[in-house]
Amino acid sequence: MQKFLSALTIGILAVLAVQGSSRAQGTVSPKPKAPDAQFEVLSPWADVDPMPLRGISPRIPTLAGKKIGLFVNPKRAAMPIAESIQKRLGTMYPDAQTIIFHDTEANVSVIETKNKEKFIAWAKGIDAAIAVVGD
Repeated sequence: MQKFLSALTIGILAVLAVQGSSRAQGTVSPKPKAPDAQFEVLSPWADVDPMPLRGISPRIPTLAGKKIGLFVNPKRAAMPIAESIQKRLGTMYPDAQTIIFHDTEANVSVIETKNKEKFIAWAKGIDAAIAVVGD
């Protein structure tokens, strides 16, 4: 009887050992996994501008003999700054001509509304532009 119990004990231990090693190796069918989570990736950028990008205009080699436009915003200090730039350009390039575009309205978007035609005509008549911001 003692031999029988020893053999039974060895058999049970062998079965347990085989089951333990097969679980460690993953051969026993695992529990069904939950479906993988799906995420929606959102862009941090705003809507894309439909206008294609383009490089800046080529720089002119010199201001001598050119028509230079001074785009002056409606801030209080902008016009005195533009007048100072106009004097300095006149000293440095006596044959250059400066043309000021200035609107006294407090709305900077005037070139988008009622003065758009005036602004387009001014922009077409110059070789270079300088933006004067009076902040």
